[in-house]
Amino acid sequence: MEKIRVYELAKELKMTSKELVAKLKDLDVGIKSHMSILSGETLETVKNLFNEEREVKNSIKKEKHSTNSKDKVIRKQMTVKNDILENDEIEVFLDDEENLKKEKFYKKKKIDSEFKKKPSNSHKKKNKDKQKQDNNINNDEKKNEVKSIEIEKSILVRDLADKMKINTTELISKLITLGVMANQNQELDFDTALLIADEFGFNVKLKETNVIDNNLESLDYEDKEEDLIPRPPVVTVMGHVDHGKTSTLDAIRNTRVTKSEAGGITQHIGASTININGQKVVFLDTPGHEAFTAMRARGANITDITVLVVAADDGIMPQTVEAINHSKNAGVEIIVAINKMDKEGANPDRIKQELTEYGLVPEDWGGDTITVPISAKKNEGIDELLEMILMVAEMQEYKANPNRKAVGTIIEAKLDKGKGPVATVLVQKGTLKFGDAVVSGCVSGKIRAMFDDKGKSVKKAKPSIPVQILGLSDVPESGDKIYVVDDEKIARNIAQKEQDKAKEEKVKKQENLSLDALFDSIKDGSVKDLNLVIKTDVKGTIDAVANSLLKLSNEEVKVNIIHSGVGGISESDVLLASTSNAIIIGFNVRPGVVAEKAAKDQGVEIKTYRVIYDAIDDIKNAINGMLKPVYTEEVIGRIDVRAVFKVPGVGNVAGVYVTSGKVTRSSKVRLLRNDIVITEGDISSLKRFKDDVKELNQGYEGGLGIENYNDIKEGDIIEAYVMKEVKRDE
Repeated sequence: MEKIRVYELAKELKMTSKELVAKLKDLDVGIKSHMSILSGETLETVKNLFNEEREVKNSIKKEKHSTNSKDKVIRKQMTVKNDILENDEIEVFLDDEENLKKEKFYKKKKIDSEFKKKPSNSHKKKNKDKQKQDNNINNDEKKNEVKSIEIEKSILVRDLADKMKINTTELISKLITLGVMANQNQELDFDTALLIADEFGFNVKLKETNVIDNNLESLDYEDKEEDLIPRPPVVTVMGHVDHGKTSTLDAIRNTRVTKSEAGGITQHIGASTININGQKVVFLDTPGHEAFTAMRARGANITDITVLVVAADDGIMPQTVEAINHSKNAGVEIIVAINKMDKEGANPDRIKQELTEYGLVPEDWGGDTITVPISAKKNEGIDELLEMILMVAEMQEYKANPNRKAVGTIIEAKLDKGKGPVATVLVQKGTLKFGDAVVSGCVSGKIRAMFDDKGKSVKKAKPSIPVQILGLSDVPESGDKIYVVDDEKIARNIAQKEQDKAKEEKVKKQENLSLDALFDSIKDGSVKDLNLVIKTDVKGTIDAVANSLLKLSNEEVKVNIIHSGVGGISESDVLLASTSNAIIIGFNVRPGVVAEKAAKDQGVEIKTYRVIYDAIDDIKNAINGMLKPVYTEEVIGRIDVRAVFKVPGVGNVAGVYVTSGKVTRSSKVRLLRNDIVITEGDISSLKRFKDDVKELNQGYEGGLGIENYNDIKEGDIIEAYVMKEVKRDE
C-alpha cells in the first residue's frame, strides 16, 4: 500500500505544503501537520480530487481566454463621439456564454472657460510700469524681512556661524561683547543662540525633533505587507557543549571549525550562507558553554529557526535547557537534531521523553516538534535535517522589505591590525550597500568594503545575508543594531549623542559611589571588592566573560569590572590595575614585554587563559577565599524532660532521657514546649547519676542544666545541636 507524507504530496502536486495542509483541513482529512502520512483510499481520494480541480481550472481558463478575445473585438468596433457631455454614459451589452456583462464608459469632457488673450501693444507699457513698481515693493520687503534659521536645543559656535553665513571670528567677537567667552567648538544653549542671532538680525526657531537624528529605534519601523518579499531563513545551531553543534554544521557546510578552536569548543559566533537545492539558508553557530549565555541569547533573538543538537548518548543538559528557553522566548521554531546515533548507548526515545518535560512533544508522539536522528560524524541524516529546515521555512513564509534603508545586527566585532575595526553584520531589513553611512551605538562610519562569509568582496547585501564590513570609526558592541542613515554627518551626530549619553550614565554611577560610603562599607566589613581588568581578542568574548564573572558577586563580595577592551594587555592596563588593586584577566591575548615588566614592578597579577571556563573557575576560587565561613545547624539528639530537680546554688536541673541521637557537653540545646521554641542556650551541666560526663547517648538517662535558664518543666523536649562550617561554593 502506497504511503506518502503531506509535504511530499505537495511537491508532487506542485503546490506549497502550507496550501495543501490548509486545503486538507478544509476537506476534514485527519492530518495534524505537513509531516502527517496519507495512505490507501484517503490518498487516492485526495489525488483524484485535486486532479479534477486542476482540470476544471484549465477548462475555465480556456473559456475565459475565448471570452476575453470576443470582448476585445467588440470594444475595438466601438467608437465614442467627441461631443459626449460630462457624465454621459453608454451601456454596451457583451454577450458571452455565461452572463451578460454590463460595462459603463465615462468620458469627461474638459471645457476651457476661455482662451487667454494676448495683451495688445497698448498695454505693454502699462505692464512694464506695473512690473517695475512690483519689483520696487519686493526689494523694500526684502530689506525689511527678518531672516530665520532653525537650530536644535544646542549648537556649536561654528555651526551657528555657518547657518547665519557670517565669519566665525565675527560671531566670537560679538559673544565676547555680550560677556560669553567661547571658542568655535563651544556649545551654545538655545537661549544664548537666540540672543546672539538677534544681534545679527536673525530670528531663531527651535528645530522640530527629527526621528532620524534623535531616535535610532524609530529607524527600525515596520514595513507594509505589500512591500515584503520572501527572504532566506536564519538558522541558529544550539545545544550543550560537546554535543556536536559545530560538527553538525561542519557536515552541512563541509568545514572543520573545531580544529582551530581551543579546547575543542566554539568560542566566537560565526555566520555562513549555504545553498540547499537552489535555496539560500543562513546558519549561525553559537557556542554551547554556559559562559556564552549572552551570545546565545543574541543568536536566538535574530534567528528564525533553532536547530537544537542533543547527544543521543547523553541527554538534556543545563545548556540545552537554556537554549530551549532562549528559543521559546524569542518565538522561533525549534527542530531537534538527535546527534551521535552511531554511538553505543544511543537512545533517541529517552531524548524524546526528556524533551516532553520542557514542552517539546515530538511529531511521532502526537506533538508538533520535528526530531531528526543524525550522525554528524558519519554524515547520516543531514539531508533529512536540511529538508526539514526548508519545510519549516516554507510553512512560516519569512519575508522582509529589501527596498529601504538597511537595519541589521552586529553579530561579532573585532580590531584587526591591518584592516582596523571589522564587524560582522546580519542584515535584517533593507539592502546594505557599499558606501552607505552607518551608525551603531557610539560608533559611526561609511562602508568602504564588504565581504561575504567566504571572503569575497560584495557591493550589497539583502535581508538575512551576513557580511563583514570595514570603515567604522571604532569596534561596535556585539548585539547592537546597525542603521543606515542619509550621510556621514548625521551618523556622526547620532554617535556623538550616544557617546554623551554613555558618559552621563558613567558619571551618574561614579556619583552614586561616594568615598564616604565606600569607606564605611570597608570599615564594617560588609563589602569586599574584587576588581578586574578584562582584555580579550574579540568584543563578543568580553560580554560572555563579564556576564559570567558578574554573576559570582554576592552580598559579601562584589565583582567589579573596572575596564574591558579588545587587544593585547598594555602598560596602561597594568597601571590602571595597579592603582585600582585589580587582577588582569586575558583571554586569547598576552602582555607585551613592556607590560610584563611593568606588572612585575607594580606587583600586578596577570592571568591569561585560552578556555573561558578555566578563568571562571579560578575567579570563583579567589572569591571563596575571601568569603566569611558559613555555619549550618545539625541536630544530633532529642531528649525528653521526665523530671525537674531544684539544686541549691545551681538552679533547676532536668532529669532527662535521650530518645534519639546523643547530647554532648559542648553542644547547644533548644527547649521546646508544645513544639514552640522557648529558649536556646549552652549546657551548664551534664551528668550521668552523680558523675559529670562528656556525652549521653540514646537510651541513657541523666541530668541536664541549661545555662542561665531555670523555667524547665516536665514534658518539655530538648533538642541538642551543633554548628558545622560549610564550604562556600559561591
